[in-house]
Amino acid sequence: VSDTFLDSAWYYLGYLTLRGQKSKVKSQKLVYDKSLIKKWLPVNSYIGGAEHSVLHLLYSRFLSMAMCDIGVLHFSAERPQNGHLGGSAKMVTFGGDEPFTKFRAHGLLIKDGVKMSKSKGNVVNPDEYIKAYGADALRMYLMFLGPFEQGGDFRDTGIKGITRFLERVWKLTQGVILRMKSEGSQEILRLAKNDNINRSLHKTIKKVTEDIENLQYNTAISAMMTLLHKLEGNSSAVTKERVSIFLRLLAPFAPHITEELWSQLPTNYKLQTTSIHKSKWPEYDPKLVQDNTFELVVQINGKMRDKFEAPIDISEAEATRLTLARERVTNILGSSQPRKIIFIPKRLINIVI
Repeated sequence: VSDTFLDSAWYYLGYLTLRGQKSKVKSQKLVYDKSLIKKWLPVNSYIGGAEHSVLHLLYSRFLSMAMCDIGVLHFSAERPQNGHLGGSAKMVTFGGDEPFTKFRAHGLLIKDGVKMSKSKGNVVNPDEYIKAYGADALRMYLMFLGPFEQGGDFRDTGIKGITRFLERVWKLTQGVILRMKSEGSQEILRLAKNDNINRSLHKTIKKVTEDIENLQYNTAISAMMTLLHKLEGNSSAVTKERVSIFLRLLAPFAPHITEELWSQLPTNYKLQTTSIHKSKWPEYDPKLVQDNTFELVVQINGKMRDKFEAPIDISEAEATRLTLARERVTNILGSSQPRKIIFIPKRLINIVI
């Protein structure tokens, strides 16, 4: 049953034959470059639609195992013991017949609530949206639609929201560039290690880095939107370094606009790279991604009545004292005395009357 699925199940191996040895391919014997096999195989991640798990993936695994059995192919690699992408799973080495270490099926893209099809006339032509909004806006909108495995509903109103986000990024960066031209090299860098903006920045670096690894593009974009809003609300905190970091986080999602803005930054803030896509990925400070405070929920007889910011290491005695002193709590309690107080660290305090 040599259909297109079967024929395409082994072609990736053709890239690993000895380079320049076309005569070898024409003969009945393929000669593989072992250094390339060691470098590229097995494939780290296989991504496709649901039909791929039954057809293309099944054939690819069969042919790989068959070639391993006859001794023309062998490779080994490490993969998570539980088979998942993220987390702290133990890595184990497995044998040389599995061509792909992970498989992720992407979700279905629909239009206005129904599956796209030519008969329904609801097929999206990407060229029209690229012409109207730009390639960055389209690709970001597709990633923002929903979880990778679930897909989403394509709507014109949604892509306009992403366009506005990119316009705000452009405006913010241009503001910094103009300020640099007026202030020159005399600008004092305002990078306080423990201020709220810097803490939010490092949390975003951690979030976007982990989300990209786990293909959670929609939540990564959401995190960058939140950070942009905070930067816009505090112009004095928008330094050249922070803009440089923000652009690098955004680059995998909006490669064209970030490349253009990167080219306009002074050389010393481009990390001596001509392209943003060759620059070093930002690293977060583990100390700055830990919260010093949390929102303590106040319950009375199991019903939430109040909440306030409290130190992360607050004791039960101090939490009780602060809670009982709050005006809203005293108004509800009146002359009643607490019969019991239940304190759950970093979460809530419940007053039983």
